Amino acid sequence: MTAASIAPVNKTSHIAIASFIGTAIEFYDFYVYAIAAALVIGPVFFPSASPTAQTLNAFATFGIAFLARPVGSFLFGHFGDRLGRKSTLVATLLTMGVCTTLIGLLPGYDHIGELAPWLLVILRIGQGLGLGGEWGGAALLATENAPKHRRGLFGMFPQLGPSIGFLVANGLFLLLGLLLSHEQFMAWGWRIPFLVSAVLVLIGLYARLKLTETPLFQAVAKQPRRVPLTELLSGHLKPLILGSLSIVVCYALFYISAVFVLSYGIGTLHLPKPTLQAWLMLAIVCMAVATVLSAWASDALGRRAVLVASAGAAVLWGFALAPLLGSATTTGVGIFLCGALFLMGMTYAPLGAMLPEIFPTTVRYTGSGAAYNLGGILGASLAPYVAQVLVAHGGLSWVGGYISVAAVISLLAVLGLGETRHRDLGQTKSISIS
Repeated sequence: MTAASIAPVNKTSHIAIASFIGTAIEFYDFYVYAIAAALVIGPVFFPSASPTAQTLNAFATFGIAFLARPVGSFLFGHFGDRLGRKSTLVATLLTMGVCTTLIGLLPGYDHIGELAPWLLVILRIGQGLGLGGEWGGAALLATENAPKHRRGLFGMFPQLGPSIGFLVANGLFLLLGLLLSHEQFMAWGWRIPFLVSAVLVLIGLYARLKLTETPLFQAVAKQPRRVPLTELLSGHLKPLILGSLSIVVCYALFYISAVFVLSYGIGTLHLPKPTLQAWLMLAIVCMAVATVLSAWASDALGRRAVLVASAGAAVLWGFALAPLLGSATTTGVGIFLCGALFLMGMTYAPLGAMLPEIFPTTVRYTGSGAAYNLGGILGASLAPYVAQVLVAHGGLSWVGGYISVAAVISLLAVLGLGETRHRDLGQTKSISIS
């Protein structure tokens, strides 16, 4: 059965809202921690003997969640490919929301000592598991309900979620920073964004529970199938590896910008935090605009053409980091943030369609989610930590080189995958990769 012969059963508006709002909420939760890691996690949850050690420990807990994300993609991907996309997406949303809310309630090091960082690590692993299962399902929810010639546009909906999630997260931290004193923010104000997650999750659950299962999954649901992970590793290892490498540049661009640059600008350059956060919000708007443009272009010109051009531009932008941050001005830092996140949007949007397109229906949830999150380990898990080490030993140019190398890796992977926009999502056999 081909994709063209299977009629969508969900309204376009429902698909857009459910795939968008879920990723927006889950990435809001994840970004809340990313911002907190740069601003507050170190002093609250780790001993005060060394500020540098606090920063490195905070970034290390940030990275732990990325190690859990592939596990989450395999776990939830298994159920998503065996039981369905809808019920699995409800579970991922609940997992992330509960863990985020509990972080907001967790006592700090001054109250419970060494138990605080250990509990924080456990909850970060929970966040990673939830987000690991989220993206693959949201992308499939969009692309498996999309007309063949508009999969890039439909795949844009879950790709826009991170932009909005970060805007809300950063905006809330910015507002709290303006309304509260430093002492109030450090004592309890930072917890508010984490607790807001509980309300947002209820909204997301309402949107997702109104959906029906995707028609492509229904077509294979009763067919005899192997365990998805076994089938993936035995028959689809090449697209898994190349798909993972194709997204490395996205993660490197985003987390170097949102975590390292923010921390460096505030902690090392002593630039005003509200101003940098405002620049970061503008940069996220640039990312959202780029996401829309890139999704449209990927349907018109092809996924590979857009990704190759964007990754190539990212290689060059890595060289801009040292002079712009080295200027020690909010304008210089802001320009770098806007450029980096615009390119992040350009490289990110086509992947919402491309990663599902390289796997057959029977392993699509597991495969696309695993590729997405394995790329996160390479591109993001240690990015802020490595950037901190690189700037200490080699200077800002080394951090820029990190971005350029990540872009080259993704560029080569995209060339290896070839063009995917005309592939039939209804096929259940192995998809050849040129």
